[in-house]
Amino acid sequence: MNKVEIKNLLERALHARSHCYAPYSHYPVGAAVLASDGSIYEGCNMENVSYPAGLCAERNAIGSAICDGKRDFEAIAIIGSFADYTMPCGICRQVMAEFHISTIICGKSAEDYKVFTLGEIFPAAFEEESLRS
Repeated sequence: MNKVEIKNLLERALHARSHCYAPYSHYPVGAAVLASDGSIYEGCNMENVSYPAGLCAERNAIGSAICDGKRDFEAIAIIGSFADYTMPCGICRQVMAEFHISTIICGKSAEDYKVFTLGEIFPAAFEEESLRS
């Protein structure tokens, strides 16, 4: 991905962040996932007073894409805190592994970001081959 594509994806994540529902943690997060066909899907975190019932921004974005029939993805961008790079939680990393999302972009803004591979942030992921062992 080039810098223009990364910036666009981060801007979409920032837009999604503005719609989050985080009355308990007060930690808004937005994500944007890039499908292989160039489509971009946004997601925001959605909390619930019963914490496990909440939904992370990353899974929300991926779920929106899945609902639209997408299965192949290039990258995902995440923006939460403006003070630090928001990393995906373990469950979100597992979902990213399921759909082979190889590029993870964690930003403080559309201009300040770090790019990771899935292998860097989630080595030895539990994948389909793990079921055959």
